[in-house]
Amino acid sequence: MPSIVGVRAEDKNRWERRAPLTPDHVAELTRTHRVTVRVQPSSRRAFSDLDYERAGADLALDLTPCGVILGVKEVPVEKLLHRKTYMFFSHVTKGQACNMGMLRRLLELECTLIDYEPIVDRRGRRIIFFGRHAGYAGMIDSLWALGQRLSWEGFATPFHEVRLAHQYSSLDEATRLITAVGDQIRRIGLPVGLRPVVFAFAGSGNVSQGAQEIFDRLPYTEIGAEDLRDLEEDRDRPRNAVFKTVIDRAQRADLTPLLPHITVFINGIFWEPGQPRLITIDQLRSLWRDDPQPKLRVIGDITCDIGGSIEATLKTTEPGDPVFVYEVESGAARPGWAGRGPVLMAVDNLPCELPVEASQHFGDSLLRFIPSLARCDWSLPLEQLDVPEEMRRAIIVHRGELTPRYRYLEEPVRTAG
Repeated sequence: MPSIVGVRAEDKNRWERRAPLTPDHVAELTRTHRVTVRVQPSSRRAFSDLDYERAGADLALDLTPCGVILGVKEVPVEKLLHRKTYMFFSHVTKGQACNMGMLRRLLELECTLIDYEPIVDRRGRRIIFFGRHAGYAGMIDSLWALGQRLSWEGFATPFHEVRLAHQYSSLDEATRLITAVGDQIRRIGLPVGLRPVVFAFAGSGNVSQGAQEIFDRLPYTEIGAEDLRDLEEDRDRPRNAVFKTVIDRAQRADLTPLLPHITVFINGIFWEPGQPRLITIDQLRSLWRDDPQPKLRVIGDITCDIGGSIEATLKTTEPGDPVFVYEVESGAARPGWAGRGPVLMAVDNLPCELPVEASQHFGDSLLRFIPSLARCDWSLPLEQLDVPEEMRRAIIVHRGELTPRYRYLEEPVRTAG
């Protein structure tokens, strides 16, 4: 008998308004695929309870009757149910200590855990993701941060007109305003003391592509990173445009010669512990030691690994307070955008700032997997599960045991406090 599919009410923080399935997706599941969907009511979610009910969902707080439970963010330990199949972003595959207690509890409750992140195609590309929307929101927030920092320094620029991503009613409204900011740059240019304003992008995946889609609303000239050092000496460079460069893999190995020529650095690479860092604390200290105010103003760390590829990412931030200054002399994170050091934008759940568009895109990718999730007999051994192979590879825990692909997590689970 097919399982009832449950949709959790997200409760990670007050900013989380996304859903794994929108009412449109629920309508298709209930009417076309005859899948029973139960949705937990939520006054915070970007879609109303009434819209889910009209789409054919059963509204109820109790998800106990559901065999499969979908969410977006991690499920609090105390809310995990016995022998359920869960699907959400668990953030455990790197052995993150903060989530090992949750993983241990899933094992104790004999649950199955499917993580969206490892669901990839044959070429290793992610299939179900919010990454592009993280790029959208991260770029918007980084432009806002640049406007605030430059205003504090005394520069009047059109960037000050940019608002935070969550303050727009839609992605369309945000892109229209940024296009208008670009029009102002075309008309009035940028202050002499700032030019050339250079944006550098690291990464080639969905995060970086999303960020560049937003940036490309501005008037820009693209140049190779190897040409940055000559740019400031070019008397013919345009005053009514900004500059864009994409950092390739070879250049990422040592950004030291490039950093003095970059105004905003957007980090969109996937990073794992043990990999080289893109920007180190020593590099930042050197910049500020050599110049009272280097060109670098903002680092938009969209991938947001604490102490990771951007070593100065000392903490994560939230949409209502998205930035801090890494003070190069004290090594501390100072709230706001004023101080001696770069402004760090490090919001760890950026797509929640664009909840409607992000949920729609995410659910469009997830939808095709739901009927097989509902039909599957999850009591069977892993190798006998009737699910697409992409999904099978993303099963981290099955029937209370780590699957072979994820056995390396045994030690982090065992040693976690």
